[in-house]
Amino acid sequence: MTGSPRASQPAPFGRLAPSPTGPLHVGHARSFLLAWLHARSRGGRIQLRIEDLDRERCKPAYTELALADLRWLGLDWDGPVHVQSEHLEPLNAALDELIERGLVYPCVCTRAELAATLARAASAPHVGDEQPYPGTCRGRFRSRAEARAATGLEPALRLRTPPGAVEFDDALAGPQRFEPAAEVGDFAVARRDGVIAYQLAVVVDDARAGVNEVVRGRDLLSSTARQILLQRALGLPQPRWWHLPLVVDDDGARLSKRGAGFALADLRARGVDPRALIGWALRSSGLDAPVRLSATEAVHGFQLSRLARAAARFGAAELEALLAARAG
Repeated sequence: MTGSPRASQPAPFGRLAPSPTGPLHVGHARSFLLAWLHARSRGGRIQLRIEDLDRERCKPAYTELALADLRWLGLDWDGPVHVQSEHLEPLNAALDELIERGLVYPCVCTRAELAATLARAASAPHVGDEQPYPGTCRGRFRSRAEARAATGLEPALRLRTPPGAVEFDDALAGPQRFEPAAEVGDFAVARRDGVIAYQLAVVVDDARAGVNEVVRGRDLLSSTARQILLQRALGLPQPRWWHLPLVVDDDGARLSKRGAGFALADLRARGVDPRALIGWALRSSGLDAPVRLSATEAVHGFQLSRLARAAARFGAAELEALLAARAG
């Protein structure tokens, strides 16, 4: 049922945050649709944020493509589009605060050095698939200037990840417990080229916008613990989390921007009716929906809590069904 949130609760404020590193696919469409419906069905607001800090991989053409894809789906947003690369001052200010408080340190480890170190660690018995940063540069330099002078390299900056568990409740995935220090180690908050890392940028921008609900794919569930550590360090509010089951292909693999097929731009070019894609997105999520409906029509009665907890499948049969239901 639609309507305004209770007066005692803050108004829902979600966000859509595509990264323009490639064309959006049906997995993105489902995730963005569900995030949009979750906010709009309760009278909430939505920010559109373009996460384009990685200038090597992010392309303006993909930004324009993402905007066209979202409009094709019938999704709107409140206020101007927030382009991260155009608002660097708050991100750099947060990084400066971490530096001044001694919560980060410079790291000059190259990818080759890290790969060699982790390869040696992986040869030991009882070692998991994901290896944490081994702490090579922790305590090695007192400042970035000292690291530059000693090595001739521009350092990255890593958070001194505190030991212990980070626990939180995900509204879909349930209670979660991670140990970032043991699982990922001291993680980067700024790259060697000066680019602010994703984990820091996302918590700063969410807090500045007033985002209080984050709906995103379950592949980012483990990132949440790192983001909570940064929120605590910077005194930022923690939103409520909703991590969605992923969309997989016929082989059970997660859909990828670099994978084959299912790009929204291709579906648009082939005349797919966006209402049919929305119908699939809802039915694949375990929700009642007709074959075709618009995003606006889907708002009425939407409840994200009813979402199926299993992964959704989009393969050859699902594509064929969309093509068969083309408009006109």
